[in-house]
Amino acid sequence: MTTHHKVDICVIGAGSGGLSVAAAAAQFGVSVVLLESGRMGGDCLNYGCVPSKAMIAAAKQAHVLAAGPAFGIGKRVAKVDFEAVHNHIHDVIDGIAPNDSVERFTGLGVTVIEEAGWFKDAGTVVAGDHEITARRFVVATGSSAGVPPIDGLDDVPYHTNETIFDNTERPEHLIVIGGGPIGIELAQAHRRLGSKVTVLELFQPLAKDDPELTRIVLDKVMEDGVDIRAGVKVENVSHGDKGITVAIEEDGAAKKITGSHLLIAAGRNPNVEGLGLEAAGIEYDRRGIKVDAGMKTTNKKVYAIGDVAGALQFTHVANYHAGLVIRNALFRMPVKADYSAIPWVTYTDPELAHVGLTEEEAREKHGKIRVMRWPYAENDRAMAERKTTGLVKVTTTNRGRILGASIVGASAGELIQPWVLAMSSGLKIKDMTGYVVPYPTLGEISKRAAYGYYTSSLGKPWLRWLIKMLAKLG
Repeated sequence: MTTHHKVDICVIGAGSGGLSVAAAAAQFGVSVVLLESGRMGGDCLNYGCVPSKAMIAAAKQAHVLAAGPAFGIGKRVAKVDFEAVHNHIHDVIDGIAPNDSVERFTGLGVTVIEEAGWFKDAGTVVAGDHEITARRFVVATGSSAGVPPIDGLDDVPYHTNETIFDNTERPEHLIVIGGGPIGIELAQAHRRLGSKVTVLELFQPLAKDDPELTRIVLDKVMEDGVDIRAGVKVENVSHGDKGITVAIEEDGAAKKITGSHLLIAAGRNPNVEGLGLEAAGIEYDRRGIKVDAGMKTTNKKVYAIGDVAGALQFTHVANYHAGLVIRNALFRMPVKADYSAIPWVTYTDPELAHVGLTEEEAREKHGKIRVMRWPYAENDRAMAERKTTGLVKVTTTNRGRILGASIVGASAGELIQPWVLAMSSGLKIKDMTGYVVPYPTLGEISKRAAYGYYTSSLGKPWLRWLIKMLAKLG
């Protein structure tokens, strides 16, 4: 027997974006149905952000033991219990899960249906034996790990981010196909936890970030012992008594690498299959559902947010989209997605953070620009903590409008936030020099970089002349 629901908003997908829409709408007293056939919390909680950062934290703890001599403390080799690391990861997930649970959202007044939803027509969604009509629909189904068409892969056991955190035994030799943020983060983490690790990348690792800064990250990851091979083509994979063998072409030569485990970290694909988008008149392509600046699809009753909408694939972007939808769907406010000040962070050690335009992008778009840098090595707190690897790099127009900022180094994900605020608020570089920074903190690095905008003027004759004239006035 079919149960019919007539509500104000129907959300398909209980990842971070879908949950944000459902929670906000329900708290405003709006009737909401939320559909999810998998785990509440989506990829970020269960397979992505949370477990990966928990593993990275464990790996950092193991690495700290070896860094003692610089502080006058004897070096120790960490004894890694990989099953305990696994338990730590899942304990973190379990600790956060209640915030995203069916029980919590039911308590907020959301009708949660644990079934997959699909469009029957332009105004109706079916989920199991439920049929939902709504004033507005929100598709928030996220994305899944992309699996490239590699010869032999179907016959080989391999991991993606959805399974790698289920390991209770340490991989003896982890081969990672893909040198993006996920691949490099997990490669370094596994190496620090005792695995041998090889990364295979067709193009340039961490290609979306500033190469000046990514070089620092990659050098450190390789210093940790990760074998990163760029510009290699994976020909095929096979599985035998000695493990998993990956045949590659490197520098024009055929080579083979054999390991115990294989991780595919070659991008992500939007989850559009099975949604019945055609029946709803919703256009999409391989990048995801097509949306306008207000996150509406070609069916104006339907929004799409997060990874499935083909934008930057970050949890904070999905939450940003959710806010736009709430303002438009509930309050009829005009909204327009603006990605000019969206930050991202790669959680390697050192971290890599960015907002706005890279130096190359800034030159292409604006021609003449100013570039300021300040190294961690010139910061007292960084020196005290032996965290001197890294720098802050800022680009502005000649008039001081901030175009972008990149940071590589300790706590880069935290240090990028004032630059995000500055760009979001339309502040200029002078504003980044005008506030008082507590001493000694890493935050001083950003302020010193900002001062670099003015230091080029110090040697100008007219300025020296002006100072002399003012001095004569007493």
